[in-house]
Amino acid sequence: MDNSQPITQNSQLTTHNSQPPTRILVIGSGGREHAIGWKFAEDFKKKNQELELFFIPGNAGTAQLGQNISLKSLEEIRDFAKEEKIDLTFVGPEDELSRGIVDMFKEAGMEIFGPDQKAAQLEASKAFAKDFMQKNGVKTARYKTFQGPMLAIEYLESQEFPIVVKASGLAAGKGVIICQNFEEAKKAVLEIMEDKTFGEAGSEVVIEEYLEGFEASILSFFNGKEIVPFVSAKDHKKIGEGEVGLNTGGMGVLAPNPSFKREHFDAFETDILQPTLKGLLEENLLFSGVIFFGLMITTKGVYLLEYNLRMGDPETQATLPLLENDLYEIVKKSNRGEHFKLEFSNQQACCVVMVSGGYPLNYEKGFEIRGLENVQSPYFIAGAQLSDGKVLTSGGRVVNVVGIGGTMEVAREIAYENVKRIHFDYEYYRNDIGLD
Repeated sequence: MDNSQPITQNSQLTTHNSQPPTRILVIGSGGREHAIGWKFAEDFKKKNQELELFFIPGNAGTAQLGQNISLKSLEEIRDFAKEEKIDLTFVGPEDELSRGIVDMFKEAGMEIFGPDQKAAQLEASKAFAKDFMQKNGVKTARYKTFQGPMLAIEYLESQEFPIVVKASGLAAGKGVIICQNFEEAKKAVLEIMEDKTFGEAGSEVVIEEYLEGFEASILSFFNGKEIVPFVSAKDHKKIGEGEVGLNTGGMGVLAPNPSFKREHFDAFETDILQPTLKGLLEENLLFSGVIFFGLMITTKGVYLLEYNLRMGDPETQATLPLLENDLYEIVKKSNRGEHFKLEFSNQQACCVVMVSGGYPLNYEKGFEIRGLENVQSPYFIAGAQLSDGKVLTSGGRVVNVVGIGGTMEVAREIAYENVKRIHFDYEYYRNDIGLD
């Protein structure tokens, strides 16, 4: 794959042929959406076809691929797509999916990739997801759900620790607390349910068995008939080297996951993928879109921690550069319910996330990012905006730099070589991504 930096590409510099340009809209503003747009642009460039990309709202990276549009409501987004004759809309974040953007587009007769509001509950409600897993024989941790704090605390008195307390609703990747003893667990329940630390996401809690092992992520495409998995990925969640400190949205990703072996994939397929597919078909949760499996691999087997119904961030940034299929053609096939295979290169990807100092707590924004023009590997802007021709930090996670090589050692070396070419005030990144 061409490793030229995506920030310099512009999909609207079109080639000359008689076909009208394909118009694609990507919803979202992070590194994931930049990576999705980049993959579309790479594929269209390879087949010498015209492409026009739009992003709502986009960021400084997507602005170099196409046009950023600032719209807020789902109705405005739908009307824009209709007026602009968008051929395909690809939804990045979970929020729009849980609010029913897919239903709205389909009612208007427009093509969109993602689950409807009903199926999106598999991510939007941990209680709904756990009930689905239990009902359909998906291997997962033992759990109980509660709508009030008193019964939850009473239940905790009889449990072994550590234990996991989760806000049931969408909590932007947060809302999961591992508790070492009863007092910590009681505090977590009260913070979630009474103090509303995670807002309305904490109206219901799920308390579940703590699983010991290592995590793996598997993205997949579902076409309403079959689930087709990606290569595995390893996400580094903690802010500190050696996997210590606060949880973040992700500090780095390896793909494929070096610890996830063939026997783990076989167990995943038998105990998780197939029962999930059976449940989706039987419960008529049919859609064309993404299913993300968050896994825990233990000495007792492979367990499902959670479903996401959209591309993972930053897993997308590491796996899409390895995908050899044409993304647009695969999505179109999926939307038509057609069979397809996903092909991945046998290379390795190492994605390092550069963040603002202070993240995931308090951090300052508005610092100029320098040196992007010197980067010689794919990189994706996660939290930066253009201002007077300068790229300024605007979020906690700022830039994702991806190294690709024949071995993880080479991929890691390329990633860090290029990370060192990028500079902004108070920048921080882990130095140990790819060492394990």
